[in-house]
Amino acid sequence: MVKDIKIEDFNYNLPDERIPRHPLQRRDACKLLLSRPDGVISHRRFSELASLLPPGSMLVCNDTKVINARMTFHKQTGSRIEIFLLEPEEPSDYVLSFQTRCRCVWNCLVGNLKKWKEGELVMEIKPEGISGKVNLRAKRLHATEGKSHAIEFTWDNPEVTFASVVDAAGYIPIPPYLKRESEDSDLSDYQTVYADAKGSVAAPTAGLHFTQAVFEDLAAHNIPVGKLTLHVGAGTFQPVKSENIGDHPMHTEVFSVSRDLLHDLIEQKKSGKPLVAVGTTSVRTLESLPYLGNMLAGGDDSLHVSQWCAYDKDSKEFDTVMALEAIDKWLAERGEETLTASTAIMIAPGYQWRMVDVMVTNFHQPQSTLLLLVSSFLGEKYGEPRWRHLYDEALAADYRFLSYGDACLLFHN
Repeated sequence: MVKDIKIEDFNYNLPDERIPRHPLQRRDACKLLLSRPDGVISHRRFSELASLLPPGSMLVCNDTKVINARMTFHKQTGSRIEIFLLEPEEPSDYVLSFQTRCRCVWNCLVGNLKKWKEGELVMEIKPEGISGKVNLRAKRLHATEGKSHAIEFTWDNPEVTFASVVDAAGYIPIPPYLKRESEDSDLSDYQTVYADAKGSVAAPTAGLHFTQAVFEDLAAHNIPVGKLTLHVGAGTFQPVKSENIGDHPMHTEVFSVSRDLLHDLIEQKKSGKPLVAVGTTSVRTLESLPYLGNMLAGGDDSLHVSQWCAYDKDSKEFDTVMALEAIDKWLAERGEETLTASTAIMIAPGYQWRMVDVMVTNFHQPQSTLLLLVSSFLGEKYGEPRWRHLYDEALAADYRFLSYGDACLLFHN
């Protein structure tokens, strides 16, 4: 049973010196470990990506943009309170929230919470393009799911949007395993060159290797590029603390897919041509779509893919293309051009892959749900999980791991 998988089986020794604190100066100069379906591994450079993809491929990436999600306030007593933006509550739509003026509410993590029992926190900020200072206030409303809290933000200039507030008041939330404070260089380094839709608190790091030159080479190889949006939440760093993965609650993330992309995906799957996903966030979105379509076809319009739905018997016996077409029909009936939904899908060994044929990704942390996803994608060879051989090879060949590390190009087994 999938839920009985032990996370200890996905452990490996990752020396700290293999975790770079900064990226290479040239994004596409990083190493690229290529793993073919037959298990043969070769060592290339990311700049060669287009020439390594099969003819007829379509590439899909996540255009989410990392926000300055960490804000540091200081009480009059001198206590330092850190507020980490997770997701909007009032309004709950990301775009509308960033467009609000004077007030909004976000679900947040609060550092040093015991020092903030009551009252408002105040910070003086200077948003770009605004003359004079703006007073930003934060007020605790109530506890929410887990250890987070609903925080009301207000500011005293109606010309200023919350997007400008965040840019002025916060800083980029780099991953904790980098073991350093954010730097000015992270403003660009920890952002893909195609980042567009604000909302993530972590970068879709497989996309960090792309450059304009790589996209030009993809075009020269007649490989179209589609874009979706999944806002990466803080849950992406949540360690698996349970012995079995069945006891680990997967985090939920919101995503958006346009009808135009949906039509391209339908044609790609109908024709049997390869679909290439850039990063695990794109993978989670693409693999969630058939399950959403199957739910909509059955009259369930909750627009949420639960953690284990892919393993239900009823969820395995449906046609992928027909499920995608059900989404298109549902959107058409409502006159909508974009699907916005959420997913908590768990992809682990035993998962039935429906959408993704090739994956571009980085090297992931030991005992992480992302490593479970990679293991499922690669499968086994001679009774042994292929991911372990691949990671052993990368460690032996001096690859760099995690967010600012090197990449791999994986073909589904």
